[in-house]
Parts: sequence; C-alpha cells; structure tokens
Amino acid sequence: MAKVELKQPIVEEISANIKDAQSVVLVDYRGLTVEQDTQLRKSLREAGVVYKVYKNTMMNFAFKGTEFEGLAPYLEGPSAMALSTEDATAPARVLAEFAKKADKLEIKAGVVEGTVYDAKGIATIASIPSREVLISRLLGSMQSPITNFARVMNQLAEKGGASAVEAPAAAEETAEAPVAEEAAAEAPAAE
Repeated sequence: MAKVELKQPIVEEISANIKDAQSVVLVDYRGLTVEQDTQLRKSLREAGVVYKVYKNTMMNFAFKGTEFEGLAPYLEGPSAMALSTEDATAPARVLAEFAKKADKLEIKAGVVEGTVYDAKGIATIASIPSREVLISRLLGSMQSPITNFARVMNQLAEKGGASAVEAPAAAEETAEAPVAEEAAAEAPAAE
C-alpha cells in the first residue's frame, strides 16, 4: 500500500505533463556523458521542451487511456521522455539533431499530434522545420509576388516616365518637319 501511495504522485506528475502535450518522444539515453546530458537538456529547454527521466512502469500507468498509450511497447530499458505543448516537432527535431553529435542517444518512438511513430517516423518528423520557420517561409512566399509586382510596376513607371520625356521631343521634331516642308513648298511658289 505504501508503494502505491509513493508512486501515485509521480504518475500524476507525468499525467499533468502529457495532458496538453502536442508530442512526446521517448529516448534511450544510456551511454551519454554527464556533459552530453547537460548539453541535451539545455538544448531541449531552449526549444521549450520538457525532458524528464521516469521509470517505465510510471510512464505506462500515466499513458493508459491517453493518446500516448501506443508508446507502451517502447517502454523497455532506460527511457527519458521529451514533450512539447507548443511545437509538435520540437522534441523530435532537437533530439535528432543532438543524436547526430551523440550517437549513444537513441530515439525509440514518439507520438506527434495523436499519431504513434517509430524511430524512423520520428526522424522524418525531425526534418520538418519549426512552426516559426514555416510561418516565415509562408510570409516570404506571400510577400514575393507582391514585391515582384511592385518591382515590375516601378520598372514600367520608369520606362513610362522616360517614354513620356522622349515623346514630347519626338513630337517636336515631327511638328517642326512639316513646318519646314511647308515653308520650302511655299517659297518656290512665291517666286
């Protein structure tokens, strides 16, 4: 009875953490040095990702009846959980990037927006840019046609302005020519 009472707060803490999570990624952290672990935690924290090590049984209890229940088969060996409530791809992206430098870090699986992915699926999700990058790309692509339109209009205005300056000069030349021809035509007739 005492063991259940001690475990309950931990299960409640995990449940509270995953309640509003957009994604949860499980990793095997065995073999990481203290320095690597510290750097990993710092990178995750900077990305707004919560990273905790829990016992598998505690996570299993907390995952039951939630969209994260599909992670149960991956709860073997040492497991750490990285989750984000804001950016669904952040845990996968940061962990995959870090795993390139620290080959001991092994991504087991994850749930992103309600779908369970194995390690390969999480690697694919890790290649998706962050929400901020996607928004800036979208705004850039929306702004590009407007910028191009403005540039073309400006060029047309510049050409139109140059043509407008040239047009009166050409008109003056054309206007002078008939006057000179009329004067020449009248001169012989006057003789």
